[in-house]
Amino acid sequence: VVLAAVTEHGEALEFAVASLKCDRDVVVAAVARNGQALRYADRSFTRDRDVVLAAVTSQGCALQYADESLKRDRDVVLAAVTQNGLALEYADASLKRDRDVVLAAVTQEGDELEYADASLKRDRDVVLAAVT
Repeated sequence: VVLAAVTEHGEALEFAVASLKCDRDVVVAAVARNGQALRYADRSFTRDRDVVLAAVTSQGCALQYADESLKRDRDVVLAAVTQNGLALEYADASLKRDRDVVLAAVTQEGDELEYADASLKRDRDVVLAAVT
């Protein structure tokens, strides 16, 4: 019943009993439907690269619930900002200096230039991508 519920409405994970918030199948189904459900999963899943990738692919801003180590993972962050440029806010500072990551973010959401490293705020191509 819970698996069916989270498959349809990922955030239903909030109301599941603790043991099901530790169940990988239930958590993956929830975050694949709605990445924001990661906030209700057992904390161990915030360090699970595959679960976090599923979450940020579904909803980029789920990056905010990921473990700090995954906020430094280029592939995870790139997936997040490609889905939703707003996720750049939650990326590690090292990736806010990564031109490809920032370009992906500002292409989605120009205002995210705010979170880019100062060096990229001077990059003509990055700024053009943000304003067009």
